Amino acid sequence: MIILKNNNEIDRMREANRILAHLFEHLRPMVQPGITTAELDSEAELFIRSHNAVPAFKGYRGFPSTLCTSVNEEVVHGIPGTRRLCSGDIVSIDVGALFEGFYSDAARTFTVGIVSKQALRLMDTTEKALAAGISQAYPGNRLSDISCAIQQVVESQGFNVVRDFVGHGIGKGLHEDPQIPNFGKKGNGPVLEEGMTFAIEPMVNQGSWRVVILADGWTAVSSDGSLSAHFEDTIAITRDGPVILSAL
Repeated sequence: MIILKNNNEIDRMREANRILAHLFEHLRPMVQPGITTAELDSEAELFIRSHNAVPAFKGYRGFPSTLCTSVNEEVVHGIPGTRRLCSGDIVSIDVGALFEGFYSDAARTFTVGIVSKQALRLMDTTEKALAAGISQAYPGNRLSDISCAIQQVVESQGFNVVRDFVGHGIGKGLHEDPQIPNFGKKGNGPVLEEGMTFAIEPMVNQGSWRVVILADGWTAVSSDGSLSAHFEDTIAITRDGPVILSAL
């Protein structure tokens, strides 16, 4: 069942998501060669708690950290640790917070030092695919219109959408109905309505769309070792179209 939110609930979700938007700006200058992913995680937890919120991922289904930090071929759910970032890496940071009873969820991929042109193109394509998906979130459209728009942008650039992980509804629950694949044909699925709130999150691989889960039970990597990027925003559907809640 898709849960519709009223304007007051959407306003509270906006505040929860603004914490993440500010967090990304806080972390951006720290993402430098030599820093460990655990150091980024500790800073993120302090930041979220200093804003009277709780890290949403820490302890969720047993996940041990505030951030998911996924480096290079890691697609999603990377566990922060002693790994030091190196120049040329890209790192996807996925994070959520619980604030006044509502969840936020967002992700960004960052460059570390000087990265390849191909890595930059992958990141740019993933970000554009997210924007294309969001642009379809109007009342009266179908859910798969979002999915189709994402897939078209990604495949037009020769990349592939990861199919094992999907976007989702969000609100008082971190993961609510519906699931939102990043691929599909237009015109299918539920009709979009004012008051729906979604976390839309394309994960895009440079090579094969297939993934493998590592022995830690969490970290997903591209099956062929190719680079992966991940961008995510939480949005609300209004009568005038989509509003990005996780923007500054």
